[in-house]
Amino acid sequence: MSEAVLPDVMVPPAVGGLYGEKAGGPVVDFSYVGIDAILEQMRRKAMKQGFELNIMVVGQSGLGKSTLMNTLFKSKVSRKSVLATAQEKIPKTIEIKSISHDIEEKGVRMKLTVIDTPGFGDQINNENCWQPIMKFINDQYEAYLQEEININRKKRIPDSRVHCCIYFIPPTGHCLRPLDVEFMRRLSKVVNIVPVIAKADTLTLEERDFFKKKIREELRANGIDVYPQKEFDEDAEDRMINEKIREMIPFAVVGSDQEYQVNGRRLLGRKTKWGTIEVENIAHCEFAYLRDLLIRTHMQNIKDITSSIHYEMYRVRRLNENNTVVTHANGIPEHHLAAHEM
Repeated sequence: MSEAVLPDVMVPPAVGGLYGEKAGGPVVDFSYVGIDAILEQMRRKAMKQGFELNIMVVGQSGLGKSTLMNTLFKSKVSRKSVLATAQEKIPKTIEIKSISHDIEEKGVRMKLTVIDTPGFGDQINNENCWQPIMKFINDQYEAYLQEEININRKKRIPDSRVHCCIYFIPPTGHCLRPLDVEFMRRLSKVVNIVPVIAKADTLTLEERDFFKKKIREELRANGIDVYPQKEFDEDAEDRMINEKIREMIPFAVVGSDQEYQVNGRRLLGRKTKWGTIEVENIAHCEFAYLRDLLIRTHMQNIKDITSSIHYEMYRVRRLNENNTVVTHANGIPEHHLAAHEM
């Protein structure tokens, strides 16, 4: 029985690696390692898992919050669209209501949760009306934290944290109300706030520009840092892109889920006796810029800042509180703890 003869030179794997194409293909570049294939691996994994996006809408009744959300995602995603009642009364206290949808586009799946806040700003006395909203946001951080510190935690923790809060400013054309200033001042520290001027078609172009400039001045004067925050720009390219966005904030938007025929094209708009206001026409309103920011260019960045900045600040504060309680239980005198809290 003759022995098998081993070749002196090892034969390289076939084209495409061990699991790729069969041998006999084109000549392989042996200097190629294949590190860039990680991008395709990440893409495939992300496509399998899908994505999550949680958007909160805040503003008084009648500013078109539900319509704008339907316009953004070109489907009936708002709470009112799904759970419509014959006549919804203004609640006596602020309620937090959310509804989730599974959306798919070109094979990409996303779980979208829209959080509504009926009753905000609708009372005669709106003192401390932001507190239920602040509590809801912190409750979502707490739920995520508890899942995270479990010994046997889930492989993928469900993410109910609020990634973005769209704040609707009434189109008064003058200045921000004290309620607007106080809400954004407090909430900008715990969530990404994107302010918009609602129903901007009620303002002339001159009034709109003046109102936008006035709002930017008031935001700076009150130290309100809305998204995209200047301190979180990662590099010069980011800074350049985000500066253009910051110069446009707040976005003057018009929402509509009605389609009309204009010059042989079907488009979303609002029809008046003077003509049709085209929602996605940047000459008519700034809805397209808002859509691009939230969905097409900055969605992942919004989620990253929620996770690495806002949630991280909450997590550090809560763990420090727990450490203080544990240390106190282990024998630190009462007056030392009181001095620390002061």
